[in-house]
Amino acid sequence: MASATGPDADSERRNVSDAAGIVVLGSCAAWSLITAALHDGRPEGVLLAVLAVAAGYASGRISGALVPVAAPCVGALAGLGLALAEPHLAPGPQFVVPLGHSGATAALLTVAAGSACCAAWAATAPALRLALGLLAAGITVTAAVLGSSTGFLLCTVVLLCSLAAGRLRHRGPGIAGLGLATVLVTGVSWALAGNVLPDGLTASLEGQLTPHRIQLWHDALHMAHQDSSTGVGPGRFGELSSAAAEALLPDGKPHSAPLQLAAEQGIVGVLLLAAAYGWILHALWRTTRSTPIALTAAAALTGLALVASVGNALSFTSVSVGAGFLAGLATAHPIAEDASPSRPDAHARGDRLAP
Repeated sequence: MASATGPDADSERRNVSDAAGIVVLGSCAAWSLITAALHDGRPEGVLLAVLAVAAGYASGRISGALVPVAAPCVGALAGLGLALAEPHLAPGPQFVVPLGHSGATAALLTVAAGSACCAAWAATAPALRLALGLLAAGITVTAAVLGSSTGFLLCTVVLLCSLAAGRLRHRGPGIAGLGLATVLVTGVSWALAGNVLPDGLTASLEGQLTPHRIQLWHDALHMAHQDSSTGVGPGRFGELSSAAAEALLPDGKPHSAPLQLAAEQGIVGVLLLAAAYGWILHALWRTTRSTPIALTAAAALTGLALVASVGNALSFTSVSVGAGFLAGLATAHPIAEDASPSRPDAHARGDRLAP
């Protein structure tokens, strides 16, 4: 049994996931160039985001294989340091995200908490595992101290999911549930942009999201309807949006990754964004790492996806690199495991797809 699902099978799974990632990220970059050529757009932002995710993922895979405990610990401290040193991360308007402060800061803290939890699960010494768990709790408290209630909420959810993952033997339902949560939040934001929700619910959500952000979403959806195939071109939303022009310090963003891609790159851009998120969840489902590590990373990256669906977190390179780094860590194959005897481990393997 060990030989049937041993190194060769694990290597094949990793190769399939890596090939899928190359295709998805390459397609994202290529489509941005195509739509930019058609509409005289500026694809540099999308290309930089793709490069940041790819670089972070490669760094996570390498460092996770060499130092599976130290690498996520360093990543958690780096994310925390960025959140403390640069609470706003960039000049310009910082629109309030639901329940919290800067979306980018919340995203960084969420990824940092997820990295700390992954480091705790990768550690074998009880004292070290406790210390890393306290680091994750400390990051959560820091989010509250910084005034990022969104970050505090998401970090708390990541901690709870990580604790619950330790009792689960199958990762499939958990990952499917996280994907469904992202779909629901994205659907609500899209419904708000289209004015199809009940008036009471719309008024309640608009009070949290601010009317200006909702107007940005209206403009983005209107542009998407104008040219649903290729959009108006990367980087052109700020030029064509009346709501963006009315801002005191316009940043040219609709503050929703799906709606921005729908407006600037059409339905294909939205599908490619969904494919990138789906690839990460699929890679975490098939990873040889333990179920708690896979589900913890999935929870943190889902938190990032939720912030990105109602904010501009993915516009910050540090966030994109952090997301890729955490995904790489959780899908890395520690070299130390190759030196240990192979044996079936239902808890570690979960319900990953057999070759």
